[in-house]
Amino acid sequence: MNVGVLYSRIRRDEKLLLSELRERGHTVAKIDVRDQQFDLTEPPADFEGVDVVVDRCLATSRSLYATRFLDAYGIPVVNSAQTAEICADKVKNSLALAGADVPTPATKVAFTKETALEIIEDFGYPCVLKPVIGSWGRLMAKLDSRSAAEAVLEHKETLGHYEHKVFYVQEFVDKPGRDIRVLAVDGEPIAAMVRSSDHWLTNAAKGADTEPFELDEEARELVAQASDAVGGGLLGVDLMEVGVDADGNPEGYTVHEVNHTVEFKALNDVTDVDVPARVVDWIEREYGDTDETDEAEAAS
Repeated sequence: MNVGVLYSRIRRDEKLLLSELRERGHTVAKIDVRDQQFDLTEPPADFEGVDVVVDRCLATSRSLYATRFLDAYGIPVVNSAQTAEICADKVKNSLALAGADVPTPATKVAFTKETALEIIEDFGYPCVLKPVIGSWGRLMAKLDSRSAAEAVLEHKETLGHYEHKVFYVQEFVDKPGRDIRVLAVDGEPIAAMVRSSDHWLTNAAKGADTEPFELDEEARELVAQASDAVGGGLLGVDLMEVGVDADGNPEGYTVHEVNHTVEFKALNDVTDVDVPARVVDWIEREYGDTDETDEAEAAS
């Protein structure tokens, strides 16, 4: 295959993916999104001959527009423009999960700080205020009091971008000091880990401790449902345990987010699974030549 990797910076995640693709003999086109000029009808020359493009853009805006252009050109892209649009926006993400009956934290949205404060008071303290666009736990606020809520809401209303004037308020889930990241392809888990921290935010990007996690049947079903809800693809599904029993086993889960340009280096380090190999396995199955794939499987 000829695989295009669309990027704005080559991180360790991209290096792992590029190495695996090259080791298998695939032609790889590294395409820097910052150098591209997207025409309304004809794709840039760097995309000529590619069988599939893997979107690894860091900036959400670049990811959303680039995948939309690729879709218009008829070039397959991981993940699709439709999936990217849902996953990149927390409101659309939550609506998709709720619409598919996937358990997800109670969430309300308002467009003025006065109405947002009413929601917060109704939820009670603590609750969580999140930006509708964002990653790595940035600009998220756990609100423990009315005075804190008033201050954060005023700051957001004063900020220039319209997205800050969409107040996305969510119940605070009293998770057991950790959450669960699952890397999945079309709803099939590749590997999972728990991210633990004394801080209420347990993102690996914020220094959370990580260790492998064995998914039970309920978690696997939720991952599949969440993946279907946003359109499938190569996804990071984030779950929280809503309680644990005396032996530390989960008593249930809630899915709070699905990520479309998921990082996997931490997962690759902490589990015994060769994550980039499994990702490339899926890319070959989905986008490779069927006859060549069958011959390779027969030979193995």
